[in-house]
Amino acid sequence: MTSPTPQDAALDPYGFGTPVDRHGTWCTQWDYVEDRFGVPDLLPFTISDMDFETAPQVMAALRGRLEHGVLGYSRWRQEDFLSAVVHWYATRHSTTVDPEAVVYAPSVIYQLSQLLRLWSAPGDGVVAHTPVYDAFPKTVAANGRRLLGCPLDDWDELERLLALPDTAVLLLCSPHNPTGRVWSDGDLDRMAGLCERHGVAVISDEIHSDLVHAPRIHRPWVRHAREGRWAVITSASKSFNIPALTGSYGIIGDDVSREAYLRQLKEADGLSSPAVLSLVGHIAAYRQGADWLDALRDYLAGNLAMIAGRLGAELPQLGWVPPQAGYLAWIDLRPLGIDDDALQRELVDVERVAIMPGAAYGAPGYVRLNAGCPRSKAEAGVDALVRAAGRLMAPGRAPGPH
Repeated sequence: MTSPTPQDAALDPYGFGTPVDRHGTWCTQWDYVEDRFGVPDLLPFTISDMDFETAPQVMAALRGRLEHGVLGYSRWRQEDFLSAVVHWYATRHSTTVDPEAVVYAPSVIYQLSQLLRLWSAPGDGVVAHTPVYDAFPKTVAANGRRLLGCPLDDWDELERLLALPDTAVLLLCSPHNPTGRVWSDGDLDRMAGLCERHGVAVISDEIHSDLVHAPRIHRPWVRHAREGRWAVITSASKSFNIPALTGSYGIIGDDVSREAYLRQLKEADGLSSPAVLSLVGHIAAYRQGADWLDALRDYLAGNLAMIAGRLGAELPQLGWVPPQAGYLAWIDLRPLGIDDDALQRELVDVERVAIMPGAAYGAPGYVRLNAGCPRSKAEAGVDALVRAAGRLMAPGRAPGPH
């Protein structure tokens, strides 16, 4: 591999285009790809973390904390952490957050589980837009609730589901995973009104919110919340690629629910002492990492534009356009008329790549390709997809020449 030139450094100041070898680091995406695909040593485009080093400001803060040498019990209810969250919402999302409303959690899914238990009963319905992030159905079912799927733009169905007598929660994904849909102010106001009318609580998962692509803007649920029970659950883990630090936070609107949540966190689950390196990472990211995040978004937009160009040239019948947020290329292959299982066999057995099938999210005929990686890897992934699809297509639908 050649060394980066000064021009490369100017265009990619944080080295996103330089591959980092993640093998042998207990990496879910690289070291354990066989768990999901049945075959080892595939080039993975799967779980939604990125192949990039986190921001240097975060790394410097982590090193500084480790050099102290004492890693004892800690507190999340302290000024440095809470003020960093408030600062981030004010500067990135033009939104005022009450620090008293902020809570800590080891993960976003932990928050989801606890809030489902607080705001619903076994057997109650939980509405979520489809296709749906695959952890949502598992978490809802494991807590004894029923997931009620609603297509993204079917407002009549959304109201019908929210109006059911045993519907307790709207589980909103904002921006939406896996499609990358960014909800407009009008969309969020409309949902807020429906939930208020039907007495439905709202849990808004906003973990992808910092990765919205211009000209669209993320609007936190905090700005649209009405009277009643609502929460935002989120983390810097997606945007700054620090999920292994194990930490997240939430914003819970009402005092009673917040205190009940914190009582469960501390007394029932014994989790009130946070992962201190997660606090350090969040504070550094939110206080010092804005420039790195802006450069990351530019690089990701370039990856997605590359994918759009390749698919437009080779499979124009797809009409694929980049998502409004995130780094997950959600690709509708149904116009090609190919079989999902056959495609996965071609990708795994012939191309030696792992790309998530849409069926994992309740959407057969789609794939989800993780483009949070150096451009050379993203190019390899989309080229493999084009070749595999081309071998399975009828002659009249074959892709164009390379």
